[in-house]
Amino acid sequence: MKTHRILCGWANLGGGNDIAPEALEAMFGAEGTVKPARVLDLPGASRIAAGPTASWIEYDATAQCAVAILGRPRWGEHATAALANDRGHAAAAIARYREHGDRMLADLFGSFALVLIDFAQGRVVLAVDRAGVERMCFARVGSLLVFSTSARAVAWHPAVGARVSHQALYDYLYCHMVPSPGTAFAGIEKLLPAQRLVATSHHAARDFYWAMRFEPAAGASATAQEESFRDLLRQSVRRQIDERPTGAFLSGGTDSSTVTGLLGEISGRPARTFSIGFDAEGFDELEYARVTARHFRAEAQEFYVTPEHVAEAVPLIAGAYDEPFGNASAVPAYFCARLAREHGVEVLLAGDGGDEFFGGNVRYAKQGIFEHYQALGPALRRLIEPVVLNFPRGASLLPVRKAQSYVRQARIPLPDRLETYNFLHRDPLDEILEPEFLAAVDTGRPLDLMREAYSRTESEDPVDRMMHLDHKFTLADNDLRKVGRVCELAGIDVRYPFLDDDLVEFSGTLHVAQKVSGNRLRVFFKDALRDFLPGETIAKSKHGFGLPFGLWLGTSEPLQTQARQALGSLRERGIVRPDYLQRLWREHSSSHATYYGVMIWVLTQLELWLQQNDRARGR
Repeated sequence: MKTHRILCGWANLGGGNDIAPEALEAMFGAEGTVKPARVLDLPGASRIAAGPTASWIEYDATAQCAVAILGRPRWGEHATAALANDRGHAAAAIARYREHGDRMLADLFGSFALVLIDFAQGRVVLAVDRAGVERMCFARVGSLLVFSTSARAVAWHPAVGARVSHQALYDYLYCHMVPSPGTAFAGIEKLLPAQRLVATSHHAARDFYWAMRFEPAAGASATAQEESFRDLLRQSVRRQIDERPTGAFLSGGTDSSTVTGLLGEISGRPARTFSIGFDAEGFDELEYARVTARHFRAEAQEFYVTPEHVAEAVPLIAGAYDEPFGNASAVPAYFCARLAREHGVEVLLAGDGGDEFFGGNVRYAKQGIFEHYQALGPALRRLIEPVVLNFPRGASLLPVRKAQSYVRQARIPLPDRLETYNFLHRDPLDEILEPEFLAAVDTGRPLDLMREAYSRTESEDPVDRMMHLDHKFTLADNDLRKVGRVCELAGIDVRYPFLDDDLVEFSGTLHVAQKVSGNRLRVFFKDALRDFLPGETIAKSKHGFGLPFGLWLGTSEPLQTQARQALGSLRERGIVRPDYLQRLWREHSSSHATYYGVMIWVLTQLELWLQQNDRARGR
């Protein structure tokens, strides 16, 4: 596929590297772009290039400083914002860096991927925005630092030449995407949200220039908080609207409904909305979308995805990403974005982020039930567990069986408990993966990454910590990658009002009970918007944006053919055991089609991605 949102280049930090001119073409070719729109030839054989959209690049010979920025940045300081408006964001960043050094990032908001090369001091700074909307990948080869918003582009640089990483493939099978800081390619890393890398000829170090602060407001009245929240919501939507034709994703949930209502209010005309339905019981939410559309008098467009549409999208989705990506809801997101583009819309507002910052995921409430057990303390738990788990004939007594299930789950600490239903925990790993592949990977790495994100916050409350974990894994590594890439595939620019920096900061001032209280989710959010959103929207339970792939796989011949062929090829790669693939197919055919369909989709997408990567590299 061709992409216009890309930034590539390299910095020569030590001299002596003679980089062939076709290196830049190779990097852009990795993403299907023939050549860059703008190129900076820099001292020491360094180069930066960017695609034609949403990018700024600049070299200041006096300051001996080069900057490239991709995204939709915003400056907090008035003079810098005025300079950005006059000369562009790259020029503004150079001026701010000359005055404040790396502290410039404290004043840079919005979505961005940034590269700054300071030739005078022999250092490079790479950074991405606080929410992780944009990406930055990099590899160090001697004195050369190669970077791009695409991991595949870095891998294709002649000095890097990276191959697919076995560890990344394991992480993908565990997480259904490749979590940062890893990438699909050996030796190539990517930054986490709000992270920067500072590199010199002898040293490279990462740190976080911003961290989410959980500081509940003391003495603030509920009325004042609700007014502030509604003002910030309007501001966040207003910041995403420009002269381009703009619409909104509308699933019928609280987030997309809120964006729809505010888009109409701020633009002064009915919002244009786009919704996806499925002719499959338990998956279709169009009626909720219609409730919202009627409530706000939106100009609503709907599209029903069929198994035939899924078969059409399977290879498109696999080829759209620079790394394997296994979230099947990329399919409905793609058709929704394509529907908007067919109706002349160029920008879509998405509701992503509301769950992760205002307490909307079901597991936040569910895990609270298990945390009551953790609160008992180790001594008391050591007394309870032998009695409950070893109770005579416990499996045949319903109350005892339930108690045993509760204890088995509750005694696992967070965040590990969140992964108890993971496919790679259902069976012994040596029954799923080939021995040589298994011996080459660290099977504990995905959980280690989750534990790090879970604990990397000042809050001790498990709800805050789960939301912090989801900020990285569910949002930055998954949902934003999903939506952003398929929108680009459809020719749409997507923006996320709930990731506005001021709104995110505000969420940290709420008490945990204002986010999750017992089984109630998004308590404050819904109370603040009770007179704005439809009553049905406020009352509806969390649903999601799933794809009935597992159900349709049982009846659609094209989907069966695609999946069988992909799994047949995958069995020859020495990754997944052939007998496990056969068992997975049998389980899907005999029971729980939706559940086992998830793993079949994940494996199918992996094989198709590997095939496309092999073909592109001429293997």
